[in-house]
Amino acid sequence: MDTWVWIVIVAVVAIVAIALAAAASMAQRRRTQGLQDDFGPEYDRAVDEKGDRGAAERALRDRKERVAKFQVRPLSADERRRLSDDWTTAQTRFVDDPNSAIRDADGLIQQAMRARGFPVGEFEQNAADISVEHPYVVEHYRAAHEIAVANVDGRADTEALRQAMVHYRSLFEEMVNATGPEDVPQRAAPEGQREPEPEGTHRAAGRLGQIQRRR
Repeated sequence: MDTWVWIVIVAVVAIVAIALAAAASMAQRRRTQGLQDDFGPEYDRAVDEKGDRGAAERALRDRKERVAKFQVRPLSADERRRLSDDWTTAQTRFVDDPNSAIRDADGLIQQAMRARGFPVGEFEQNAADISVEHPYVVEHYRAAHEIAVANVDGRADTEALRQAMVHYRSLFEEMVNATGPEDVPQRAAPEGQREPEPEGTHRAAGRLGQIQRRR
């Protein structure tokens, strides 16, 4: 075979290889962009946790595949009303018994999960499942849980418990009011911007502070 024919064959093979590599790279970029769009801050959190972008993306895809198997649905008007009434009761209870209010808030998150069609198990799995549909507020769930754990150990003051109620409420409201998978993910408040506190929590902090000083 003539030399020029070999040159042409090698050139064609090289072009095809370059084209395939470019196509693969473009496809990977699209997958990465899709996960970043779907998960928002959860994408960066997964990369930090795994220490490897590929492992993080596999974990996020696994989350999506897992949740896709659930019968997740919006709540009915009656379910929303009942859960919202229970939340109001828990929030009011914070004034006199913040510890019970925190436990009630965590329980209401789990009730909302069950009603929506999510399984309820260990906290980390719950958070991972929630992050698929609520990636911009699941961090509130993690922050509230951390405070709740600290409270069990006696390491959370009234101000921390008030913040836990704010965090729980952010997730609770989005989960209860979600109308379906077409919802646009709700972004958390910008860093440094305080969200409005539940009614009565400031009053509870002052009241408990007075009680503690009298003791």
